[in-house]
Amino acid sequence: MAGLFPEELLAATDVVLDTFEGELPRLGEAPDEQVFAVVERVVLALNAVDDAHNGSAFETDEREELCDYIDESLTERGVDVVALTARHGLGRYQLTNKWRKW
Repeated sequence: MAGLFPEELLAATDVVLDTFEGELPRLGEAPDEQVFAVVERVVLALNAVDDAHNGSAFETDEREELCDYIDESLTERGVDVVALTARHGLGRYQLTNKWRKW
């Protein structure tokens, strides 16, 4: 497993997700633009982690888990992800697509 998930990959991913989690408390009543800005930042940061690992940091299962984590984290903080994405002509699971390279 250490070959698939080297410590530096796990540490870098944890830093990105910790930063994302730090931004969540103020999103429950935030305007759509603010929520999308937080999603954009976490996705771009995860892109950077992936780039640092030659585009192979996250396999299909991990990609899906990261997207689910972002969605669930927002939902737990009061963001209605279904309504948010619908207001912008997106399906629920397209929340990260605009920025995601992994």
